[in-house]
Amino acid sequence: MAGDMSSSAGDSNKKKTACVTGGSGYIGSALIKLLLEEGYAVKTTVRNPDDMEKNSHIKGLQQLGPLTVFRADMDEEGSFDDAVAGCDYVFLVAAPLNFEAQDPEKEQIEPAVRGTLNAMRSCVKAGTVRRVILTSSVAAVINIRPDLQGDGHGHVLDEDSWSDVEYLRANKPPIWAHCVSKVLLEKEASRFAEEHGISLVTVLPVIVVGAAPAPKARSSIVDCLSLLSGDEAGLAMLKGIQKSFGEVQLVHVDDLCRAELFLAEAAAANGRYICSSLNPTLVELARFLAQKYPQYGVKTNFDDDEERPRVGVSSEKLVREGFQYRHNTLDEIYDNVVEYGKALGILPY
Repeated sequence: MAGDMSSSAGDSNKKKTACVTGGSGYIGSALIKLLLEEGYAVKTTVRNPDDMEKNSHIKGLQQLGPLTVFRADMDEEGSFDDAVAGCDYVFLVAAPLNFEAQDPEKEQIEPAVRGTLNAMRSCVKAGTVRRVILTSSVAAVINIRPDLQGDGHGHVLDEDSWSDVEYLRANKPPIWAHCVSKVLLEKEASRFAEEHGISLVTVLPVIVVGAAPAPKARSSIVDCLSLLSGDEAGLAMLKGIQKSFGEVQLVHVDDLCRAELFLAEAAAANGRYICSSLNPTLVELARFLAQKYPQYGVKTNFDDDEERPRVGVSSEKLVREGFQYRHNTLDEIYDNVVEYGKALGILPY
C-alpha cells in the first residue's frame, strides 16, 4: 500500500508536458521558451531536425529545461504521433506559409487544413491531451466584404466574425489564400474537435512584434520593420492594412505566448480569442519609429492620415476572462525588435 502512495505522490510532482508544432518558427520558438521558463517539459516538431540554419536556437533553449525535438511533416499522416504522445497540452503553431504559390488551393489552403487535422488525429490517439491550442490569425476574421465595412464610423469585429471565403475566392485580394486557409482550417479543426470530444481553443493574433529565439523569421517581423528597412512588400502589407481598417493592429510576441498558455490552463476557456493589444494608425507608427530610430530616416507622410477607423478588432473576450497584456505602448512593443531585426539581417545596422 505504501508503495502505491509514493508513486501517486511522484505523479503529482511530474512536470506537465506540452507539445509545440513548428519549433523552428518565430512564434513556436518564443512559445517553447516561455513554456520551459514556466516549468513545462516540452516536445517540439520541426520539418528537418538536421537543418541547423533554421534550428540552431534549439540547443540554447534546451539549456532552459527538458526539450525534445521530433521530425514531423504536416503532410504525413501519423507524423505527429510520437511528439504528441503523453502530452497534456498541444499548441498547433506550424503552418505552411506560401505566399508565392502558383496554385494556392493546392499548395497553401489544402495543406494547411490537412496538416491541422493530421496533428489533431495524433491528439486523439494520444488520449492524454487536455486541450489543443490552435494558432490561427486575425486574417480569418477581418476580410469581410467591403459593403459590410460600415460607414466610416468604426465597425468592430470580434470572435463571431469570419472572413468571407466566397468573396475572397471570387475577388482574390492580396494574401486571399492565406485568409481562406485560416478560416477553413479553423472550421475543420472545430468540427473535428467536437466530433472527437477534444477541448479546442483558437488564438487569433494580429501583427506580431518583438524578439524571439528563432534565427530566421518571415511574415510579421519583416512587415513590422518595413518602415525602418524600406522593404517594399512589407510596407505594402502595412499600407494595405491601414487602407482597409484605418489602423495597424499589433501585439508583442511575449504577450501572444502568455495568452496561449493562459488559454491552455484556464479551465473555462472556449472557442476563439482575438489577441491584439494596440492599434495605432500607420502615420502614428511611422512618427513613433522616426523619433525613436532617427538613423533610419523613416518616411512619415502617408495618406489616410486623419481617416476614422472603418474596421477595428476587439480583444475584449480575452481580457474579460482575466488575461492582462504587458506590452501596451509602442515603446514596449518595439522594445528589442530592432536588435532582433539586425540579428536576422532584416535591418542593415
